[in-house]
Amino acid sequence: MFRSIHKLTRRQALASFALPMLERMLLAKAPPGRIQLGCQTNAWPIHPADSNTLFSAIASIRDLGFSGFETGFANVVPLAQDPAALKQHARGLALFGVHIFQLQYDPATLLASSDLIAKVADLGAKMGFERLILSGAPANDAAALKGKIEALNRYGEQAKELGLTLAYHNHGPECQGANPEIESLMAGTDPNFVSFLLDAGHAFDAGADVVALVKRHAERLTGLHLRDYRNGKQVPLGKGDFPLAAVANELRRKNWSGWALAEEERLDGSKPGNAAAAPAIAALHNAFGARTE
Repeated sequence: MFRSIHKLTRRQALASFALPMLERMLLAKAPPGRIQLGCQTNAWPIHPADSNTLFSAIASIRDLGFSGFETGFANVVPLAQDPAALKQHARGLALFGVHIFQLQYDPATLLASSDLIAKVADLGAKMGFERLILSGAPANDAAALKGKIEALNRYGEQAKELGLTLAYHNHGPECQGANPEIESLMAGTDPNFVSFLLDAGHAFDAGADVVALVKRHAERLTGLHLRDYRNGKQVPLGKGDFPLAAVANELRRKNWSGWALAEEERLDGSKPGNAAAAPAIAALHNAFGARTE
């Protein structure tokens, strides 16, 4: 539980983070219909023990013209003793979110452990991140799904006390089948505490109708991960079969305000960096308009 680490009342926690929370709110609340372009740092080779590799990736993201970035929790934990350093290196970029992804999760919640979530949420708030992003394991039965939904609501409420928006990030399994888990998570979680970072690339690769997903749930989406595939292999965004133009058109019809984030996550472990991110931002500008800010 977050409160077991902070040992603060809700009023004290809110007062402690009042100014940074205001900054995040001003950055996050885009005018209606304004779509912001971001990038996940995992296109670049980052070594958590050497924070300069993270700072270099952030500099590349800024130089390419993105408005913000997302990164994994393992990249920021080494900066715990100097949380201001990341924001200093971001220099004008929005810190879209810090993402907790693991290969194994707490069997009771199908999410990361409560201690890790508390640690990353606390650090993310101090660094100026806008969102705490959680991935999880798929639920295999109704009881597991119920526990996962309850945990997301609980962690979402606690994250909100720190000025963070909790966003659940899907992988392919949550989007498969006649009754995909993503629909149950959307229906069961409290929109006051839980939003969704739809990994549209994973959903597409799993066979889901991404345009239909966006049409049904745009109001719950704080952002989308966008990646592209051709013949089952990931290629730079705009170079494959992903229906980027159709997704962008649907978001415009919804007058959606959120983040479209390019993500490269090659199965072979390669890190193409600018070679993938440069065509990705060109594709995003082409789909969403010449400029979004």
